[in-house]
Amino acid sequence: MVALLASLFIREHKNYTSPRVRQAYGMLCGAVGIGLNILLFLGKWLAGTLSGSIAITADAFNNLSDAGSSVITLIGFRLSGQKPDPEHPFGHGRMEYISGLFVSVIILIMGFELIKSSFEKLLHPEPIDCSPVIIGILAASILVKVYMFYYNHALGKKLQSAAMNATAMDSLSDTISTALVLAATVISQYTGLLLDGWFGLLVGFFILYAGISAMKDTLNPLLGQKPDPELVHEIEDMVNSSPVVHGIHDLIIHDYGPGRRIISLHAEVSAEGDLLEIHDEIDNVEHALQEKLNCSATIHMDPIITNDEEVVHMREEIQQLVSSADESFKMHDFRMVKGSTHTNLIFDVVVPYQCRYTDSEVSNLLREKVRQIPHGNYFAVIQVDHDFC
Repeated sequence: MVALLASLFIREHKNYTSPRVRQAYGMLCGAVGIGLNILLFLGKWLAGTLSGSIAITADAFNNLSDAGSSVITLIGFRLSGQKPDPEHPFGHGRMEYISGLFVSVIILIMGFELIKSSFEKLLHPEPIDCSPVIIGILAASILVKVYMFYYNHALGKKLQSAAMNATAMDSLSDTISTALVLAATVISQYTGLLLDGWFGLLVGFFILYAGISAMKDTLNPLLGQKPDPELVHEIEDMVNSSPVVHGIHDLIIHDYGPGRRIISLHAEVSAEGDLLEIHDEIDNVEHALQEKLNCSATIHMDPIITNDEEVVHMREEIQQLVSSADESFKMHDFRMVKGSTHTNLIFDVVVPYQCRYTDSEVSNLLREKVRQIPHGNYFAVIQVDHDFC
């Protein structure tokens, strides 16, 4: 159904990287979610009223909260698609993350309320009624929620949408919770065991787990999480494929919402090359990143000596020395400054955040290794950086 509606109402509906298409999909899925969840609420509320089951009634109001979540998702996508303004020059893309966070909070609230109601049902158990109509309503609800999980999960993956992923997790938790409610209803009918409260507790704890997972997925990009390794490799491959680039470092990716990234990096270029030609090629690389990744890219050029055999040989030797200290260490911005008594080797070292050494220990370790180089009197001047990617 969603695919059919998308083909009818969304232009270029397969261009998932387009901000306009993302917004249209988010609003479409939000509208479909509102309609389906309201229908599920009405059906389960009727089934819960007829059977006297607290689990079914709670599950019905869970669907009503899902309709509210779909409203939030729809509004979030609508606001995230607004153009940049003087107060928000980077756009409003993070509204999508905020809407996903609100959905997560609603999931948690419903989980707590269901646990509370189920505990009261344990203290005061009552028999519940079961009929083919009630079983049919619950079974149909499961099928609808499976479908909602499928299309939200599929589109969330294609659009890289935290809000849709949160909605998909909500639909999955609803599927399992309704299946448990159906199992409790059938078992109670044929065995006489009053399992309504116990199954309600199981449903409540599962909803809490789903809410915490969804909240984590929406909080991380708001707090500034590590970028996707696939995106990092794609950027590195694109930049390193340029004939004027000898290496890159200091890559930083700022995420202002899906499709609203700002990329900055340093590219090592030959100090002996024609500056205007190199600058023109770096401009081409920036434009290629912007076109393919729908981002804003800025590349700083770092000149390195490429035609001095002594400098090239020493740079390779220091690279091996840095790697021998720790395989995760990387070196860049190498320079040699010769003096009358010694030669300064100036370079930066990039270390991971979970490095076993402090910055000062890294510097002291490498300085000692440089001092022990047998052919010459070398002194290391080291800047320790941390890898943002």
